[in-house]
Amino acid sequence: MIVYLARRFVTMAVTLLVISALVFFIIKLPPGDFLTNQIAELRAQGEAASAAKAEFLIRQYGLDRPVWEQYLVWIGVWPGPQGFAGLLQGDWGWSFEYDKPVQLVVGDALWLTLLINLATVLFVHAVAIPIAIYSATHQYSLGDYVATLFGYLGLAIPNFLLALVLLFYVNRWFGVSIGGLFDPIYSNDPWTWAKVKSLLQHMIVPTLVIGLAGTAAMIRRMRANLLDELNKQYYVTAKAKGLPPTRALLKYPFRMSLNPFIADIGNLLPNLVSGSVLVSLVLNLPTVGPILLSALKSQDQFLAGFILMFVAVLTVVGMLVSDLLLAWLDPRIRLGGR
Repeated sequence: MIVYLARRFVTMAVTLLVISALVFFIIKLPPGDFLTNQIAELRAQGEAASAAKAEFLIRQYGLDRPVWEQYLVWIGVWPGPQGFAGLLQGDWGWSFEYDKPVQLVVGDALWLTLLINLATVLFVHAVAIPIAIYSATHQYSLGDYVATLFGYLGLAIPNFLLALVLLFYVNRWFGVSIGGLFDPIYSNDPWTWAKVKSLLQHMIVPTLVIGLAGTAAMIRRMRANLLDELNKQYYVTAKAKGLPPTRALLKYPFRMSLNPFIADIGNLLPNLVSGSVLVSLVLNLPTVGPILLSALKSQDQFLAGFILMFVAVLTVVGMLVSDLLLAWLDPRIRLGGR
């Protein structure tokens, strides 16, 4: 196990290095950047002082150096300008669009994104697993047809459209605005119990909207997996030997049907972060999705680069967790086997 983990950590480090190079150079592909575009606009408006400040920032963050040297400075393995250490040393850079450090721009948005995604994952599994088990064990019953219909609707309805519908009807019927994650009076206040309660109340709709498609897809997939496992000989033999049906179901077919979902953990959180951008825009959620979209449009390279690397770290860590869970869940999988 120790050898396997060491090999995986080395692979993860190499993977993240390659991803960081791709992220940086793809962001730099379009001509110019936020500061050079800003300088051109300021000079066109005759604001020489502001243009001089922008040129100072270009020199301060090494944006006048060759691209390869900018990359090495960004990841923190090349001596950079004074005051900038790089990602490996905990310095995420400066957001030129917001005119503040990246840490301050994504600080609250980062953990709020993780909180919403965690709530979505819990919602998807808590709703989908019982429905899928019932649907598989009561094939072609009324409940199975209802679950199937729910699955088709969940997959067919775009989540941003559902968000718009809920925004309109909740406000029309109950007079409540569900946009954002807090009531307006708590926007700039420090954290209190009242603000936490407001956050929990406002998380209900985003969790429902973002998790609907995932819930519907999981119901369909788990139902199909369970139906396949229920027809195998080991389950028939377990019941024939007198094992209670519920115990036989949960111990064998259900456990084996979880394999594809455990294997998808590496893609689950990154997909939730990147896939909820439209919902975040519609519901005005202070998450990293809209910040990433804005940073890519304005070529704010340090901000966009950090968020993309954050998603990459989620992916490789999720893949490691899924492999370890698969080895624990399924005795047929051995990490050290050839």
